Amino acid sequence: MLRRADPNGGFRMTKRINAKYKIDRRLGENIWGRPKSPVNRRSYAPGEHGQRRQGKPSDYGLQLRAKQKLKGYYGNLTEKQFKACYKEAVRVKGDTGENLIGLLERRLDAVVYRSKVVPTVFAARQFVNHGHVSVNGKKTNIGSYRVKIGDLIEVHEKSRTIPMVIQSLESQERDIPDYIDFDQTKFMISMKKIPNLDDVPYPVQMEPNLVIEFYSR
Repeated sequence: MLRRADPNGGFRMTKRINAKYKIDRRLGENIWGRPKSPVNRRSYAPGEHGQRRQGKPSDYGLQLRAKQKLKGYYGNLTEKQFKACYKEAVRVKGDTGENLIGLLERRLDAVVYRSKVVPTVFAARQFVNHGHVSVNGKKTNIGSYRVKIGDLIEVHEKSRTIPMVIQSLESQERDIPDYIDFDQTKFMISMKKIPNLDDVPYPVQMEPNLVIEFYSR
């Protein structure tokens, strides 16, 4: 029996959308700034006790929440992946919090997301995993690949006509940040500089300093 071709190049968005909104609801914040987030309708946690008055969180609670928010923003990274970024941020010279942000933004899936080629960071990871991009002429399907200044990321020609890609580029929901260069004619993406916290267009306040405190306990 023949299977119908998927116009989105094999992407199954429903499960990812549900996962994304689950993170929003758990944190009580619209961390990606999406207009359809359930948090736009109610800001309390899910469940029958979600509207209970919350006590003042402890320092540990604030640190844990900051970690969950930042980790969730990048597609709900595993603890192992996120902690590896933290360890690298500590090892590199400079402010550890700023280093952490720079390392997260240099992930290949994050760079693809910032270019607006795909609508969500979850879709960006799938897009990379499914082999839709090359880095410096070499097919790269690892979302955690660390992009360097000068790397040229190209979206494969057949992937440029996927409806999801076309719709994402036409969307006015977000802008491409200054540290990302995207040539829409050639579908080439590059990173102009490693961003600081203030450069990154987070829709909500991220607190990498609290993340560092969490792991430094």
